Amino acid sequence: MKNWRPLIVILLSLFFLVTACNNETIVIPKEPKKVESIHNKKESINKYTSLSEKKNSDIERKTVQLTSYADVVDASFSEQIYESNEVEKEFTISGIVKKYDLLKGKYVWIKLKSLDTDETFEYYSPIKEGKFSQKIHFFNGSGEYSVQVLLPSVDQENYYSELALFEVKNNNPDKIRDITYTTYGLDAGLHINEPLSGFVEESELIKISGNVAETTSTVMLQIEKDTDSWQHIIPVTNGNFSFELPLFFGEGIHNIHVLLPDKDLENRYQYGSTIKVRNSSTKNVTPIEYHRGYEEKGITLESPKYGGNEINLLLPIKGYIDSSAVNAEKLTHLYIKTKKGQYEALDIVPIHQFRFDESIYLRFGPGEYEVTINVPEINPENKSYFSFSSIAALKVTNIAKADKRDLLPSRGIQSDAPQIISLANEITKNFNSDKQKAKAIYDYVAKNISYDVSKYQNSAFEWDDNALKTLSTRKGVCQDYVYLATALLRASNIEARFIAGEAGIGAAKENHAWIEAKVDGNWLIMDPTWGSGYLQGDRFVAKYTDKYFDPEEAEFNKTHIRDKAEY
Repeated sequence: MKNWRPLIVILLSLFFLVTACNNETIVIPKEPKKVESIHNKKESINKYTSLSEKKNSDIERKTVQLTSYADVVDASFSEQIYESNEVEKEFTISGIVKKYDLLKGKYVWIKLKSLDTDETFEYYSPIKEGKFSQKIHFFNGSGEYSVQVLLPSVDQENYYSELALFEVKNNNPDKIRDITYTTYGLDAGLHINEPLSGFVEESELIKISGNVAETTSTVMLQIEKDTDSWQHIIPVTNGNFSFELPLFFGEGIHNIHVLLPDKDLENRYQYGSTIKVRNSSTKNVTPIEYHRGYEEKGITLESPKYGGNEINLLLPIKGYIDSSAVNAEKLTHLYIKTKKGQYEALDIVPIHQFRFDESIYLRFGPGEYEVTINVPEINPENKSYFSFSSIAALKVTNIAKADKRDLLPSRGIQSDAPQIISLANEITKNFNSDKQKAKAIYDYVAKNISYDVSKYQNSAFEWDDNALKTLSTRKGVCQDYVYLATALLRASNIEARFIAGEAGIGAAKENHAWIEAKVDGNWLIMDPTWGSGYLQGDRFVAKYTDKYFDPEEAEFNKTHIRDKAEY
C-alpha cells in the first residue's frame, strides 16, 4: 500500500494591520503561513504525491524521493540527497528547475525544524535561470532536523508546493543562526551588515546597519520581547542605514525585525528580516517617544538613545539633520525643555552644519525629569515669544545630589564661559563681601549697556540672545541686561535668578525682567535696566542710578509686579 504525500499549499498574503506608535504608519506583520496538509488519504485527493512509498527499514542511505511536482516543473537536486543525512555544521541544497518559467514565484522556500525542540527556521533562496543553491546551518546545534524544500506554485502567486522532505543529523554542537530574508526583503535588495549573525549576545545596545535599494528612503526597526514591543523609523541615505538600538526590555531574548516600506501602500511596512538578540544586561530602560515632526524634519538623535537612565547633572543632546529634508537649512537650533515637578527650564542647542552636540544641566537637583526635544517654528511672524513643537520625549533621573539651580548656567546665562568668568573676576577683584560684588556687577552692567530702542519697538528678539551677545553688542532690552548681570553674578559664586514680571509707572505696565541675588542668606533685588537710564520718546537717555540696587521692597513693588523666577 502506498503512503500518499499531500500537497502543501501555503498562503503568504495574509494581512493584519497594527497601528504604529504616534503616527499612521502601519506594519503588515509576518503571519505564520497556513499549511493545508491532510495526512489521511481517505479524506483527500492530492494533486502531487510521492512517487514511491517510504520503507521503515534501511532508510539511512536511501535517496530522497521527490514529489510528483518535480515532474510538473522538471526539478531535481544537483547533488545526491538521502532521506537521512549526517553532516558537520552545514549542508548545501542545490538544484535545477528546467521549467522555471512556469513558476509563479522566484524563490525556493526551505524550512528547517528541530526534532528536539519543534522550533523552526526558514530560508528563501533565489531561483536564477532555473538554478538555486542554499547553504544551511543548524540553529539548535547538534541534533536531528527535518528539512522541507518547496517550490513556487505554477497556478497561483504566493503559494508553494513541496518538492522534497528529508532529515539531517548535525553532529556539530555550535548553534548557528544565519541572517535570513523574506521574499519582500530579497526583492528590495535588503542586506544586513551588522550584526554578522542572526543570533547574537549584547548588553543594553545593538548596532543594526545594512543597505537596501537606493530608492528606499526609510526602514523600520521593530523590537519585541514577550508582550512588549517598540518600533521606530530610521532614514536610509544612499541606500545605507545604521542605528544603535536599545534593548529596552531587560535580560533575555529580544526579536528585532527590519521592515521595509510597502511598494503599493503609503505608510505601510513589510517584514524584511529578523534577528534574535540575547541581552545580558538586567537594566530596564524606556523607549524615547518620537513624534511625527521627528521624521518630517529629518532629525536623527544619537544621544540620548533611550529614557529611564541615570544622569549625573549633564544630559548630552547630540545628533544631526538630514540636509535634504524640507527647510533643513533653516533649522538653526533646538529647544530642550526639562521639567521636574512644578519646575521647568528651557535650554537652547544650536545646530551647525546640520549637526548638534551640546549638554544641558538638570538644574533642579536629584530626581526624575521629563525631557522634551522641540523644533522651533520656521520664520515666526511674532518674535516676542518662542513657538515650537515637540519631536521627542523621554524621562531621565538626575543622580547629582545638590540643587544648584541659581548657580548653574542656563538659557542665555553662560556663567561658565571663560570670557564671563574673566570679566566677573576683574569687576569684583577689589571687593570682599558678596553684597559689594553684586553692587559692582550692577554698576558695570547699568553703566556699560545701552537700551536698544529699536529692538524694544519691533519685538526683535532672537533665539540666540544671551549674555555673551549682550557683552559683544553693548546694547539690549531688559532681558539682555539680566542675562549679562546674572551670568556675572553666578560666575562670582553668587546665587542669582532671572525674574519675569511687569513694570511701569501707574496702571500702564509692560513685560519686564530683573534680578534677585542671594547675599548674606537673603534675596536682594536689582534692576540694572532701570538703573541705566530712561526712554525719552524714541531715544534712550543714559543716566545711571543706584536706586534700583537693593531697593525697599514696598517702594519697588509700586512699579514692579513679580510673576516668577524664569531661569
